[in-house]
Amino acid sequence: MSLGNPRQGSDGAAQGLYPFLDSEPASDIDAVTAEVRDSTVEKAREATQLRRQLVTRYRDELARCATAMADRFLAGGRLLTFGNGGSSTDAVDVATTFLNPPRGRPLPALSLTTDVAVLTALSNDVGFEVVFSRQVAAMGREPDMALGLSTSGGSDNVVGALVEANRLGMLTIGLAGYRGGRFAELAALDHLFVVPSASVHRIQEAQTTLYHVLWELVSRAVAERSGSAAIAAGSGAAQGGRR
Repeated sequence: MSLGNPRQGSDGAAQGLYPFLDSEPASDIDAVTAEVRDSTVEKAREATQLRRQLVTRYRDELARCATAMADRFLAGGRLLTFGNGGSSTDAVDVATTFLNPPRGRPLPALSLTTDVAVLTALSNDVGFEVVFSRQVAAMGREPDMALGLSTSGGSDNVVGALVEANRLGMLTIGLAGYRGGRFAELAALDHLFVVPSASVHRIQEAQTTLYHVLWELVSRAVAERSGSAAIAAGSGAAQGGRR
């Protein structure tokens, strides 16, 4: 069965998705190319500026959060991550970055968005709003950490999971966009990072930068403290041997 020419169709769906297919004559291809190039450059400039702004704005908060996370990892804690849609993909990326880092020590992390059986069972039997909080309740404990991502900051299931994590004594971290949404009013959050943009694309791009910077800081803190502990242990052993 042929799908036909994407330029045709009575519903105009293709034209809505790709207006340049019909609206621009072939002779204006250079103008279309220039427009696409300028748009891409502007988006890249905006994304870069936003990322730099966030790293500057949250420099101290990122350091505090990383220190708290390093303490918990060294105490045997794990990182649980979660989000919906594109934020679900980011949650997987966060967990993967900590668990299988490009360098340094692997740290225990798990995304709560990957087990289809658990997600569908909870959604079908209870409700989609509990797909993350029920997992946090089952697996979370005090040394652990919960990191929730939401471009709006208002996802019910993410908010519920952060509240449950806080109840269990876990460290709670939120990444949101716009003005923070419900995250900004959530007393259960220990650390909140808000991307001040109305563009979902820019928000998710900037959140990627934030959690990779956070991983870098945590990784360094864990390495430094592990090294210091090893030196202290070695010194103690040497002193004991001289007695």
